[in-house]
Amino acid sequence: MESMQHRVVVVGAGFGGLEVVKGLAGAAVSITFIDRRNHHLFQPLLYQVATASLATSEIAWPIRSLVWNRPEVTTILANVTGVDAEQRQVLLEGGATVPYDSLVLATGARHAYFGHDEWEGYALGLKTLEDATTIRRRILVAFECAERETDSEKQAALLTFVIVGAGPTGVELAGTIAELARDTLRRDFRNIDTGRARVVLIEAGPRVLGGFPDDLSEYALRSLRKLGIEVELGRAVSDCNADSVTYGDIRLATKTIIWAAGVRASPAAEWLGAPADRAGRLQVMPDLTVPGHAEMFAIGDTVTVNDPNGKPAPGIAPAAKQQGQHVAATIKARLRGDAAPRPFHYRHQGSLAQIGKRRAVIDFGWIKLRGALAWWLWGIAHIYFLIGSRARLSVAINWLWIHARNQRGARLITQGEARIDAIGVTAGEEAPDAQPTPATRAMPVPSGRQ
Repeated sequence: MESMQHRVVVVGAGFGGLEVVKGLAGAAVSITFIDRRNHHLFQPLLYQVATASLATSEIAWPIRSLVWNRPEVTTILANVTGVDAEQRQVLLEGGATVPYDSLVLATGARHAYFGHDEWEGYALGLKTLEDATTIRRRILVAFECAERETDSEKQAALLTFVIVGAGPTGVELAGTIAELARDTLRRDFRNIDTGRARVVLIEAGPRVLGGFPDDLSEYALRSLRKLGIEVELGRAVSDCNADSVTYGDIRLATKTIIWAAGVRASPAAEWLGAPADRAGRLQVMPDLTVPGHAEMFAIGDTVTVNDPNGKPAPGIAPAAKQQGQHVAATIKARLRGDAAPRPFHYRHQGSLAQIGKRRAVIDFGWIKLRGALAWWLWGIAHIYFLIGSRARLSVAINWLWIHARNQRGARLITQGEARIDAIGVTAGEEAPDAQPTPATRAMPVPSGRQ
């Protein structure tokens, strides 16, 4: 690569980072693409891996395979530990550095436990493939353990699944777990009736799907309850441990808690000493540059930026993709000599959430849909945005098979023994009170929604 070319470093291979790389095709740049994982993840369908509906390979693609025909793109698998803004270098774990002329931070977000990080070992979040396969294992192991458990109280705890947070992820998880228990697994066990499994959805706010219009939120609530899901509104979780969750004044015995209640940003703001909001999201300028650093952009879940109406752009895939496209266009404009600031304008394309098989809600602003039609449109939209014909065909066939036969083929327990020990952590997982390894202690560069 010619040394005179403009050097662009993109940190994070999620939606936003990938759009930057795509948008710079044909420009006179050399690109270094850095992520701590070797794959791009279609995070909106991650919950379907967690609930045994899809395999990991159907929603993730090796980064190198996505840029193999782009000789100007170099891909690096590494942890980013910081940024030297003065020397214009990205710092990698192990001491290596990567120089840049333009830097794009698309480093995403992780789970937020609102000051109770000790809950993380018990209440599993869902942001990565590792999270999804761990949740899938916990769910399937719970049924296996219940099959051989003779104590009725312990069996009931094993068959109780708690989801904290009733946003789209929480609602989608609750609906799919309920259908997995009552439809898919019912014929597979002899000593338990999986249809007796309790799925409890806990929300501190007054309604489910709080970002949707009231009528769609109410429809979602009715649909969840028709599926037999216990929805607890206006109750904040006050404790999580290996054996139970406490919300309001209720202590509920359970071995499986899934956290879908909040996120915290990557450490990008800490790296730069830049202003951030309470969730740690970097506060960028209207053109998505970092304050005081015109050569540095930040996008996706790691930032907060207002739309033209003064409302923060949502932390969803379409927003990250639009931000990535904007940054790519800005860099190309600068290479042409146009250095004028280009404010980012978010265009809301709609909100979608699946509640269960044949049930979904869609809010396009100008039109609202619910029920079976919304479910079909939800499926078509997600298939369309998958990468590659093979993934689209595979996911479509899987969904049609689930729709027709109630069968989910990804019900594999692939790590650890099929048991839950005394502290509620499946064998093969790190105990919540264990000391983190250096790799887990370092702040990651996640791939996913950004």
